[in-house]
Amino acid sequence: MTTDIAISAKGLNLTFQTNDGPVHALKDVNLDICKGDFVSFIGPSGCGKTTFLRCMADLEHPTGGSITVNGVSAANARAARAYGYVFQAAGLYPWRTIGRNVSLPLEIMGYDKTDIAQRVQRVLELVELSGFEKKFPWQLSGGMQQRASIARALAFDADILLMDEPFGALDEIVRDHLNQQLLQLWARTNKTIAFVTHSIPEAVYLSTRIVVMSPRPGRITDIIESPLPRERPLDIRDTPEFLEIAHRVREGLRAGHAYDD
Repeated sequence: MTTDIAISAKGLNLTFQTNDGPVHALKDVNLDICKGDFVSFIGPSGCGKTTFLRCMADLEHPTGGSITVNGVSAANARAARAYGYVFQAAGLYPWRTIGRNVSLPLEIMGYDKTDIAQRVQRVLELVELSGFEKKFPWQLSGGMQQRASIARALAFDADILLMDEPFGALDEIVRDHLNQQLLQLWARTNKTIAFVTHSIPEAVYLSTRIVVMSPRPGRITDIIESPLPRERPLDIRDTPEFLEIAHRVREGLRAGHAYDD
């Protein structure tokens, strides 16, 4: 049913005009993301993963085809605050406390102080940062800063969370921990999550579906439905089922290079 579709791309194309000529970032991308899905995008650097995410967020504008978010244009969805966006870097203002960083979008949107305080408390609990409201970003580890960034994206309770490789700069132990926390957060909130990553294990561990993209111009070479249960301990990564999905992702990435211009 179309009412179950959160994000829909039809024949999506995007070409950037540069001084060196046109750069074809996306070509003929077709994808439906259902409400409540956790969809990861994986592919080589420069394949258009982030560009596709930015099209969903109305930060880039397609030159062909269409994209809708919650049944309306990306521009209208942005105006309706349909999504929260988590960037690769936490992007916290060093002169604002963690609580005031999280509250910033709410202040901009004109929420009253009582509502802001309640929302900040609730989302900090969701990301396990209760008690850190008055700390400054430099007093937190990189992983904690990224959790604060996620809290900020959740503060106004959008149904969709767009995440652009949020854990890529973190060490493997911290990344594993945040992967577990993100799955728990998703289970509690039932948000629709679109997640960009370069890590095959991360994509397989987190997702209900994995979208494999080719080198530029970015095309979808495979869409892999995960048979893994929604509750996933870290050691699920040692199971034959997990390894089989990871192998298919790897094969999809390899096959995508056949399209390379």
